[in-house]
Amino acid sequence: MSIAGELARFLTSTNFNDLPPVALERARMVIASTIASAAMGSDIISSQIIRELAKERGGTAEATLWFDGGRKLPVAEAARVNAVMSDAAASDDSDLRSIAHIGTIVSTTSIAMAERTGAGGRDVLRAMVLGYEVAGRIDEALTPGRTERGFHGSISTIFGGAVASGTLLKLTQGQMTQAIALAATSIGGMHVAANTSVAREYHAGLSAMLGINAALAAHKGFVAEERVLEMPRGFFSAYGGDHLEDVTKDLGKVWDITTDMAIKLVPGGHPHHAAAEAAANAAIAGNVNPADVASIMVSAPKYRTLSGPAHPTDLIGVAHSPAYFIAAAVADRGYGWIHASPAKVADPVIGQLIDKVTADPNPRPYPDRFPHRHGATVTITLKDGRQFSEHVDFPRGSGPRGIEWADVDGKYRTLVPLGKLAPDKIEASLKVVHAFESVKTMSELTSLLS
Repeated sequence: MSIAGELARFLTSTNFNDLPPVALERARMVIASTIASAAMGSDIISSQIIRELAKERGGTAEATLWFDGGRKLPVAEAARVNAVMSDAAASDDSDLRSIAHIGTIVSTTSIAMAERTGAGGRDVLRAMVLGYEVAGRIDEALTPGRTERGFHGSISTIFGGAVASGTLLKLTQGQMTQAIALAATSIGGMHVAANTSVAREYHAGLSAMLGINAALAAHKGFVAEERVLEMPRGFFSAYGGDHLEDVTKDLGKVWDITTDMAIKLVPGGHPHHAAAEAAANAAIAGNVNPADVASIMVSAPKYRTLSGPAHPTDLIGVAHSPAYFIAAAVADRGYGWIHASPAKVADPVIGQLIDKVTADPNPRPYPDRFPHRHGATVTITLKDGRQFSEHVDFPRGSGPRGIEWADVDGKYRTLVPLGKLAPDKIEASLKVVHAFESVKTMSELTSLLS
């Protein structure tokens, strides 16, 4: 049996009651996180452009555009717009193996498809957990090969959208096999463009839209090459896949949404969250005055050079600048949502500390091929010679460390007001997310997001 076929057999035989409570809880959490990040991204120019284009195309009113007065569009278009908004703010979620934003895609596609099909909350949560599982397993097999070949995480997150949508469409095993195969031949996306521009959220929008399209085509009976994942010159061969046997190994024993998903509790690229937290802890431990800092060194193999702009000027730069994360955390003894603001980006104290951040040229090696699972160490050296060093393996809000509802709720209440929702709708929508298993129709949530 093909890899797609084995995955499809597992997916179509796994019921809601087969899923562990913690996996369902993490699905509810990532819904809240995705909505919050979408609110923050709703007015970013890239989101505005994709929303305007979608409205111009119009079409059957199937699914809701969040934070847009209740306007509905075809399911794939609505999911695309909502995914772009969430990804644009660089504040959504990541998988710790390779920083693919799987939660954004399974959330937006599942909610949109459930509006079309009339599915309830239990159906959506099942679809999200299954979609995350397949996307996570495929992306693990692509780590680090796809990045080394220049491809963005959207080439794996599309499987989350296809599987989640296919689950809600109640695809047969054969149809789900085809949805996965079609997803494999549907998308590209260049990593370098995502790191330096708003192409990042463009990729997320395509992942959501094309994943839904793959499921809809399979539902209509479209048949592709079902061995496309593993065949010579196929998906894994082209994108640098390895460890293919792990893609279907021990299905259903451990769930990726519980082990590797991380929700951003601060803005910017997830690879740097652990370093920022370590920097803040070191500054607190030493009661560090920024004026007394002689140097700051970050140690981890992923920081052999400090990527991104040293002195960012906008959210894109902030999201990909480890020097900014670390300097801001030392300056303010913490790193939070405020550090995405223009005032903080231009803060001269942070700017001076940025020039003191260096990378350890001889870091200790990682035990495996997943660098983002292993955090970073930050050492602050003061002008009087004292040193304060702290290490963080997993940032707050990550699966291995545990995700707390208090943190997710705090994120929701901080960011959702940026979508211009009334306070009563903010609290009401958060209440719906908490009790999502009892939701009968998606309008109970989407009617509140306008």
